[in-house]
Amino acid sequence: MTTELTALTLAAILQMCQFGAYAWTANKELGKSYTMGNRDEEARPSQLLGRHKRALNNHFEGLIFFTIAALVVHLSFASNPVTQACAGLYLGARILYVPAYVLGLTPARSIIWGVGFLATLIMLIAALL
Repeated sequence: MTTELTALTLAAILQMCQFGAYAWTANKELGKSYTMGNRDEEARPSQLLGRHKRALNNHFEGLIFFTIAALVVHLSFASNPVTQACAGLYLGARILYVPAYVLGLTPARSIIWGVGFLATLIMLIAALL
């Protein structure tokens, strides 16, 4: 497996862990009767739960681009030290982004997000070259 696909697999596992943290926080805060129900009524989440949800959604959005980049690099046999380093940077940035967002660390979370986004962009450009 290429470094890029390994990073993609680990990013997917991270996403699953992030989803678990969000679900655990939601169950603790809103109660299982609400989270296991139809949710016909809008719940008012706490700041912490809202941050967990936004961080989770943000990772879904970033993971789409990174998945494209990792697959393009892999399928075009364009893997090289630059794309491998970028894959590691993306994964590292996503690992750091979750606590930075949940803890409200600004502007650090935006800088961390930018590193992951830039790493993904560089992977795509490297595959074209």
